[in-house]
Amino acid sequence: MELGPQAGGIIGLIWLIIIIWAVIRTAQSSATPLVKAIWIVVLLALPLLGLVLWVIFGPK
Repeated sequence: MELGPQAGGIIGLIWLIIIIWAVIRTAQSSATPLVKAIWIVVLLALPLLGLVLWVIFGPK
């Protein structure tokens, strides 16, 4: 079963919203500025793996 171009666009938009939410949550966390910067770079450079790592190990 193939997804049409609109389904792929919707999934991509949802994924982008999740990544933006994770970046905002990281920026608002009580972690040090260096840790925040590292997490934001990881989230932006490696969206799938970065998000999984952030959920497991990220700043609470």
